[in-house]
Amino acid sequence: MAPDTWRRYAILAEGAFGELPSKTAMGVISYGRDLVVAVIDSRQAGRNVSEWLGPEHDIPVVATLGEALARPSVARQPTALLIGIAPQGGRIPPDWRAIIVEAIERGLDVVSGLHELITDDPELSALAATHGVELVDHRRATERHEVASGRAHRPGCHVILTVGTDCAIGKMTVALELRKAALAAGLSAVFVPTGQTGIMIEGWGVSIDRVISDFANGTAEWLVERAEDMGDWIFVEGQGAIDHPAYSAVTLGLIHGSTPHAMVLAHQPGRHSHHGWEGQDGRGSPLKSVVENIRLYETVAGAVAPSKVAAVALNTAHLSDHEARAEIERVAAETGLPVDDPYRFGPDRLFARLRSFLEAGGR
Repeated sequence: MAPDTWRRYAILAEGAFGELPSKTAMGVISYGRDLVVAVIDSRQAGRNVSEWLGPEHDIPVVATLGEALARPSVARQPTALLIGIAPQGGRIPPDWRAIIVEAIERGLDVVSGLHELITDDPELSALAATHGVELVDHRRATERHEVASGRAHRPGCHVILTVGTDCAIGKMTVALELRKAALAAGLSAVFVPTGQTGIMIEGWGVSIDRVISDFANGTAEWLVERAEDMGDWIFVEGQGAIDHPAYSAVTLGLIHGSTPHAMVLAHQPGRHSHHGWEGQDGRGSPLKSVVENIRLYETVAGAVAPSKVAAVALNTAHLSDHEARAEIERVAAETGLPVDDPYRFGPDRLFARLRSFLEAGGR
């Protein structure tokens, strides 16, 4: 998308900003190319996004769409409303519908990454046509329906897939940070979006969890093939977790479709149950250890194409600096692998180790 066609977003995250369901909002603010001019969350109104994401993100949190539209500078007024949450099941919260209708009536495009497609909603579509605005569903499935062919990767390229011990644990962030480090090292590097937030950030990709299961591997294969035309270092955004009771299928499709040369495992210390499966009794669906996950991912990958977990990326946002560094050292000793938090402490060290592994023929 050219700069003169970029949108200015008001992000709707009512009652959720700063929490796990708002990962779409956080991802678009942190990495997106479109300008975010306001976040709508009446619970957090009066605060600033910089409190969560740092001083470079000076974005007000407001209570209503009207407040977002009342910015004094036209250049800081939104041209689109972005649905900023990724809830289980991907449905629009019922009380948000009035806000979406208001946005359309006030001339804003509406951009969504939910499973409930706004372009399939007769009322919203008719309203959008009346007011001359665009509805965008980034989770609409591709019309490309092909099974995997087992194609070999282009010689000279390196394909890295991020995987996780759970869903919603930072796999997209890890891939984006590693891509950033590769670019800083002067390499041609590509991020492959496989989910709605990644697509919002990059402007291309496929939300793999909307693809018919027979075509998931083939879609992942095609995405990597396309990325190989863009660069030599290819970072594929992971989804779900291979042992998650609800989301393992999408993970398997990405592993066997992308056939990565290496995997990077994302993990959050202190998380003990799979997200959404914590259970009433506190046990829920327990996470396997990092070491068990490494063995599992390598075994599953090896059923189609051998691949090693070459590094571990920790999400230490909830820990102090001292606690985070201690946990990094502990997991490194436990696994014998390079370990770091690439978002908190920068991705350069982790990428340098990953690069050495792959350039030495680590696969």
